[in-house]
Amino acid sequence: MTYKIPFLVAILSLLIASCASQPPKVIKQIVRDTVVINSITEKYEYARFAKLDNYKVSTQHYPAKGQDERIRYLVLHYTAMDNASSLRALTNNEVSSHYLIGDLNNDTIYALVDETKRSWHAGASFWKGVNNINFSSVGIEIVNKGYTTDKTLTGNPDLATATRYFFDFPEYQIKKVAELSRDIIDRYKIDPVNVVAHSDIAPQRKHDPGPKFPWKRLYDQYNIGAWYEESQKSIYLSQFPYAEIDSFTFIQSVQADLEKYGYEIQKTGMWDEQTKKVITAFQYHFRPERFDGIIDAETWAILKALILKYRT
Repeated sequence: MTYKIPFLVAILSLLIASCASQPPKVIKQIVRDTVVINSITEKYEYARFAKLDNYKVSTQHYPAKGQDERIRYLVLHYTAMDNASSLRALTNNEVSSHYLIGDLNNDTIYALVDETKRSWHAGASFWKGVNNINFSSVGIEIVNKGYTTDKTLTGNPDLATATRYFFDFPEYQIKKVAELSRDIIDRYKIDPVNVVAHSDIAPQRKHDPGPKFPWKRLYDQYNIGAWYEESQKSIYLSQFPYAEIDSFTFIQSVQADLEKYGYEIQKTGMWDEQTKKVITAFQYHFRPERFDGIIDAETWAILKALILKYRT
């Protein structure tokens, strides 16, 4: 006994010292097997290396300069389901996201997939020459009903002639989106043009997060994402070629500009269905007052102003 007590004291001392060296963390919520934490430290770094039986893997020269982050995109979605259904869908099926922002006015954001892992949120996707955006993105799902074809259900129909009527995002969700997005963008140094909607990277099949998502506000108040300069848009408005709107050359130039900004589109020289869907996605993001998929002076001027600012 006289030999065991000092030994136990020594072990306890080591454990206490080890715990003291770890940054304190506050558990905010447990979602299935995922513990959502609010770390008091600002340090996010971690390292994962091989562990071998017969060799030592040395980190003496870690880290090398020739590296960058795998994460290049931030993709925003809505779930088109309620909170409980969204959690079930994103944790029990072959679809997921890194984060889920619920429809409850509380201080919790659900972490569902480690940022170092690929979540299955984007599906077949494309942005500025890159396919399979899942491989290099962080996905945020937001609980929202999406849209309805009955304009009386939303309380504020977008257009008298619209076929889809979208639901608003409450203030508490916008604040959560803003803080989480800003954190992700800062850590991975994501370019403004790579903060995108699901509909931007999959315009032929997706509408989320829709025209009610406050892209302009996020840009103005939190410096999140891309937005055009009003002065540049005004200049292009005066240059819109009304007489050429249905010409092969003009249509193909619009398609080329959409492609240059990032969208996947075939340059057919026709106002075909695939072009209409891409224009609709663009309008969801940058001209939410009108999202009929038809080019007009305002939509064209915004596109030109964005290319001048970000793609020239």
